Amino acid sequence: MEEEHVFEELSVFVKDLVEAGGRAGVGSHGQLQGLGYHWELWAMQAGGISEHDILKVATIQGAEAIGLDTDLGTIEEGKLADLVILNSNPLENIRNSKDIEYIMKNGYMYEAETLNEVFPEQNELPTYWWQNTEPVGVPGVEK
Repeated sequence: MEEEHVFEELSVFVKDLVEAGGRAGVGSHGQLQGLGYHWELWAMQAGGISEHDILKVATIQGAEAIGLDTDLGTIEEGKLADLVILNSNPLENIRNSKDIEYIMKNGYMYEAETLNEVFPEQNELPTYWWQNTEPVGVPGVEK
């Protein structure tokens, strides 16, 4: 039922809060890793806050809210520089946040689609044990 969906009211509150000088942050519950954060970002922006301001909420204000603004939240010397490099501009449409080309983490750059390392070296992502599609070492199962 429509009255059970409160995210529209909450997203308008976020807009009003940020425009009044308050601070907000984006988070997700991990039900769908990776995508959940984008859904939360988009839902918060649905109340009319500008793309620019919701990106500040997701980066600078989020870091300030958890007390880590001296270490992350902005790109500047001396801070951690994990980056998401996009193909499309989220300032034009916040849903472009999901159009990811590369991820940079701890000085290593990876292709978003494959997670293959592309910098500083080129390495394919190895197959991990949990990606095995066949049972291994299970009693009664022969290869």
